[in-house]
Amino acid sequence: MTNILIINGHQKYGSSEGKLNKTLTDSMVGLLGEKHAVKTTIVQDGYDIEEEQQKFLWADVVIYQTPIYWFSVPGLLKTYMDEVYANGLFFKGAAQYGTGGLLTGKRYLLSTTWNAPAGSFGDPAQFFEGADLEEALAHLHRVHKFLGMKALKSYACFDVIKNPRINAFVNDLEAHLKLALQL
Repeated sequence: MTNILIINGHQKYGSSEGKLNKTLTDSMVGLLGEKHAVKTTIVQDGYDIEEEQQKFLWADVVIYQTPIYWFSVPGLLKTYMDEVYANGLFFKGAAQYGTGGLLTGKRYLLSTTWNAPAGSFGDPAQFFEGADLEEALAHLHRVHKFLGMKALKSYACFDVIKNPRINAFVNDLEAHLKLALQL
């Protein structure tokens, strides 16, 4: 049995109520809770820093379900990271910068929702200038590398406002998790 922490990083933004991120989080809990121990955090609902740190230490896998706002995570999720990722508990100084991560042996998965269409990735003539999803999320991968964690392949829902294909998003995420976590 794998210990899995699922973090819903949604933050209300304009008319975005977070229904898709909640739906995806609930779907993950339902799917993964059948065979694994699952804990959750909904950042927008508040959290206790020490309790969150203990969840990370307990978890074998951390899954972030988050929208991408201005090419990064919402401000509340960034604040969560600032408050929870503690020096001496998650990382320490090291002779070579970025090699002092203390969460070795733990894996993470970024499950993201984007208003950007899928076609804007991977094509040099499009907005992301040929960058794929993992490259667009490189700054978040660096954060977790700093902590000593290993990445699982990221998942994304694209064009979520203009083309909200909720059932397809849920089904695709479940298929992705089965492959990524080898369920």
